[in-house]
Amino acid sequence: MRLDKFLVECGIGSRKEVKKLISNDEITVNGSNDVSAKDNIDENSDIIEYNGERLEYKEFRYYIMNKKAGYITATEDFREDTVMDLLPEWVIRKDLAPVGRLDKDTEGLLLFTNDGKLNHKLLSPKSHVDKVYYVEIENNISDEDILKIEQGVDIGNYITQPAKVEKISDNKIYLTIKEGKFHQVKKMLEAVNNKVCYLQRVSFGKLKLNDLALGEVKEVNLEDII
Repeated sequence: MRLDKFLVECGIGSRKEVKKLISNDEITVNGSNDVSAKDNIDENSDIIEYNGERLEYKEFRYYIMNKKAGYITATEDFREDTVMDLLPEWVIRKDLAPVGRLDKDTEGLLLFTNDGKLNHKLLSPKSHVDKVYYVEIENNISDEDILKIEQGVDIGNYITQPAKVEKISDNKIYLTIKEGKFHQVKKMLEAVNNKVCYLQRVSFGKLKLNDLALGEVKEVNLEDII
């Protein structure tokens, strides 16, 4: 792989920007800064450093975030703050996109990747990926309402697939669903004459929120996801 392509893939900058870094002797290959943008390097064995820090090439990258409320799930928007604004500087953003979406006022687990095939696979209805939400609701929920939700409710031209409800208290539940329809959790509770007051996604497939702080981001491996 050409050195300049490697640097771009590592998210250091554009092709023009990385060429400037090379000409300024800010890039070293195996300890030497006598390098050219056109040089071919072995991304697996050569040691490429930028400002003394080794760069690691990965074709695909995976990050999870504990999303804050107030941000929309999109790569860009001219009117609203997006989840991309929450990503810290160390995250390599090249071709990065969120997997699925969380509503603006919803908090919790959100996966980002530049792996388009994985993104498609996780969102495909055929994959049946479990999504678990912690839900605080306005009114006490009855056993009858729980049964309705678990069997499937009409949320407007769509009957939800069987779900799982774990009751924490009269107005707090864990809800597990496999789909990701627009405002689905809110509409499911509305279907049993209730209202969501607070919503947080706590898991997505194998991924768990655990003790990830609100707004925090960490890199994960493919094995952590599927």
